[in-house]
Amino acid sequence: METRVRLEPWGDGDFWLLERKNEPAMTAHLGGPETPEKLVDRQRRYEALSAREPSAGRMFRVVLEPSGESVGSVGFWEREWRGEPVYEAGWGVLPEFQGRGLAVAALTELLAYVRVHGTRDSVHAFPGTDHPASNAVCRRAGFENLGDVDFEYPPGVPHPSIDWRHRVGRRPATTPQAGPMP
Repeated sequence: METRVRLEPWGDGDFWLLERKNEPAMTAHLGGPETPEKLVDRQRRYEALSAREPSAGRMFRVVLEPSGESVGSVGFWEREWRGEPVYEAGWGVLPEFQGRGLAVAALTELLAYVRVHGTRDSVHAFPGTDHPASNAVCRRAGFENLGDVDFEYPPGVPHPSIDWRHRVGRRPATTPQAGPMP
């Protein structure tokens, strides 16, 4: 049976999902739960990111088809990595929905979105070397393992991670079409 999900833009009604993703089981590989103030700030940043032009990045709520249940989140954002403009991706699936291929399905949908709307050549993910499930998601979604790196997450805290890259190809920047000559 094929696992199907759809991505819905992050909105003001999705704070409950951030609260669920902030539980200790969901943050064990991310430095632990954030304070309520940091969650409010994260919600603001997710909404702001999803209000920008599509090539800047997006956060999405992951919805299971056909039930319509919200099962997690996935997103991408701009960053510089080793002197190159790239996108970084992140995701999380709620514990009761894990082990069903939903993270791979969500990441696959995200990559399809980036191929259409993105302007950068590649998407990177940096799961910890101690997180076999997220590394398996990258492998199953077609990312290339570029090797071990010390990646800061949370910021200022280096964590042994794996640099995974998926090349999506750069779309040419669109230029406004000139109107007819007067």
